[in-house]
Amino acid sequence: MITNDKRENLSLMEPLTIGADSKHRPELTDLAVELAAKSAGLRRSLPERLLGSLANLVRAMNCYYSNLIEGHDTHPIDIERALKGDYSQDVKKRDLQLEAKAHIAVQRWIDEHGLPTRATTIESIKEIHRRFCEQLPEDLLWVQEPLTKEKTKVVPGELRHRDVQVGRHFPISAPSVPRFLQRYEEAYSTLGKTETLIATAAAHHRLAWIHPFLDGNGRVARLVSHATLLDALDTGAVWSVARGLARNVDEYRSHLAACDLPRLNDLDGRGNLSEANLARFTKFFLSVCLDQVRLMEGLMQPELLRSRILAWADEQVRINKLPSKANKLLEALLYRGELPRGDVAAVVDTGERNARRVVAALDELGVVASESTRAPLRLAFPAALASRWMPGLFPDNNGV
Repeated sequence: MITNDKRENLSLMEPLTIGADSKHRPELTDLAVELAAKSAGLRRSLPERLLGSLANLVRAMNCYYSNLIEGHDTHPIDIERALKGDYSQDVKKRDLQLEAKAHIAVQRWIDEHGLPTRATTIESIKEIHRRFCEQLPEDLLWVQEPLTKEKTKVVPGELRHRDVQVGRHFPISAPSVPRFLQRYEEAYSTLGKTETLIATAAAHHRLAWIHPFLDGNGRVARLVSHATLLDALDTGAVWSVARGLARNVDEYRSHLAACDLPRLNDLDGRGNLSEANLARFTKFFLSVCLDQVRLMEGLMQPELLRSRILAWADEQVRINKLPSKANKLLEALLYRGELPRGDVAAVVDTGERNARRVVAALDELGVVASESTRAPLRLAFPAALASRWMPGLFPDNNGV
């Protein structure tokens, strides 16, 4: 169904950024500088060979919380099972596992620098949507119009062809979407790193405001923000803004709705939409990012992480779920990041046969991983053990 082009003026989306002369800028600049310093410090503090394993866990976390915002509750343990091909017999739960698997695949592609251009370009936005939706099960690709009950299938990567309503917000007419996305790209894709960081929240809202796709806009907006922060901060993908947004979901939604509102008065910027509300959302967004960096910083403190992991290992040895020398291998991996298989026997001070038994036991529990049967071992962070190794990262009972 094609709708009429209302030829909305591009000024409806202004302001796209918080101007350099805005009274809100000093506070936002300070937050951006602090975030850049904290994020860089976290990245530097982590052993290089632990980054990949931690990023895998954070992808599951990001996926869980981003989908939870949309009302789709798939616990990280079930997400991890899906990544191993272990799906629920319940069709609805299985569909949500497949949705989570699709989300993680797209984020991995982003984390491994697969985006063809900067995240805020039309090409990248459409590609993120395409890659996410083309992996979804059929039942999750249909959208029902609230009034007419007409169902429309979502085409991966395709901009919407009909008008929509999102809560109290009426996004621009469908034929105007390409024009507004072009203006969006012009505004956000050429900024320097500091300006990009300050503008990430604004770009997040304005993409949701345009609502370019029939469905999946929230997930795409959060993936675009993730990719933007990854590029601007070189985060290493070891922390997630989605967790902070989900844990403050009412405030998050309230800010998005406030940013839809028109300018209050002559003191509220120079655009059609409220600059003050956009500044408040920016402050909230950057503060959430800082909270998540601090969380990971606390959880990854070497001595505390070591004590939690080794306490767990000692407990597993006591109940005969791990061989007695397993904790020595874990301790070596914590300090060295990875370990050639030929070194395991010397580390655990036993023969080759017992060394293989230690590795097999740890592998079965998902706490060691390697690229192949001959490749070096590295520590893994399984979601099932997150509550013990990294308490507070995930919910205990499928709640935020």
